[in-house]
Amino acid sequence: MSELTTGKKVPVVYDSVGKATWQASLDSLQPRGLLVSFGNASGPVTGIDLAILNQKGSLFVTRPSLNGYITTPEQLGQASSALFTLISEGKIDVSVPTAQQFALCDAEHAHRALEARATTGACLLIP
Repeated sequence: MSELTTGKKVPVVYDSVGKATWQASLDSLQPRGLLVSFGNASGPVTGIDLAILNQKGSLFVTRPSLNGYITTPEQLGQASSALFTLISEGKIDVSVPTAQQFALCDAEHAHRALEARATTGACLLIP
C-alpha cells in the first residue's frame, strides 16, 4: 500500500480478503480511519483485539452486508433502480474483459484461471 500512497496513510481501506490482509489494512489507516471489511477470501478475521484499534489511532471497523442496509422489497427496488441508472449513464462500468469471457463448454478453463489467480474482477461464462 505505501508504494501507492508514497508512504502516507489513508482515511479508508476496503478489504475483501480478510485474514491475510487484516493487519496490513489496519497499518494502512491514518488516525480515526475506517476499515471496511466486506469479504474473507483468505479466511475470516477472528480474535479481534479492540485495544489495537486504540493503539493505531482510534480506528473504526465495520463489516457491512447487503441485508443490513436493504431490508424490504421496496428498498431493494429503489437500490436496484439507482444502480441500473448509474450503469446506463456510464458512471459504473460493468464490462468484463474479453480475456475473462469463456464459452460455457470452457468452464473448466475458466475455473483454472480463477484458481490460478489469473483473472481480476468478474469472469463470464457464455452459453
